[in-house]
Amino acid sequence: MVKNMKIYIVEDDPGIREVVQYALESAKFETEGFESGAEFFKEIEKSLPHLVLLDIMLPGEDGISILKKLRSAPKTKTLPVIMLTAKGSEVDKVRALDMGADDYIPKPFGVTEMISRVNAVLRRTVPENPAIRETAYANIVLNNAKREVYVNNKKVNGLTFKEFELLHYLTENAEIALTRERIMKAVWGFDYEGESRTLDMHIRCLRKKLGSAGEYIKTIRNVGYKLEE
Repeated sequence: MVKNMKIYIVEDDPGIREVVQYALESAKFETEGFESGAEFFKEIEKSLPHLVLLDIMLPGEDGISILKKLRSAPKTKTLPVIMLTAKGSEVDKVRALDMGADDYIPKPFGVTEMISRVNAVLRRTVPENPAIRETAYANIVLNNAKREVYVNNKKVNGLTFKEFELLHYLTENAEIALTRERIMKAVWGFDYEGESRTLDMHIRCLRKKLGSAGEYIKTIRNVGYKLEE
């Protein structure tokens, strides 16, 4: 979970837009939704978001044209953009990436994948933003620059490198059930291949070192783990 970061969603389908906003807000992002490029451009004149989710198929001006305008304007040249593309549309994906999109998500997509991709792009594109130097959930605060963890403002001692990475990943995806496969790939950098003991051992150690806050790390039977009060 990243604190106080705003994401704009440009999507003309109200059902998809509402689901995306709900998922992002559940992950503690601030959001605003727009059904057209005209509404979107009017808003960014007032305030820039930290990231944009931009549908390609829009009424009037399409997403590729909007992306081109964003990349040609000094104010929005480096604004992170993830394109929402039609399933199987290889041409749209290539065009979007060639135009400077930071990533793309083909429809239909799962909210867990979307949140992970959003977090990955934010980590990659705005590393110096003060808002992401600190990650938090409930009474747990991570100082990402110093790699320190605090519970109730008291420093947690003895965390290993991987334990910090694991807690960081859980807080970024708070209240989302994460599979063992997904956690292993994100934290250890390889696909899950029956190495549940490695993950489970780190979870046990992390819970112990966090004290009472370790109770927030929930075991999801036959799935994996999630951080939840």
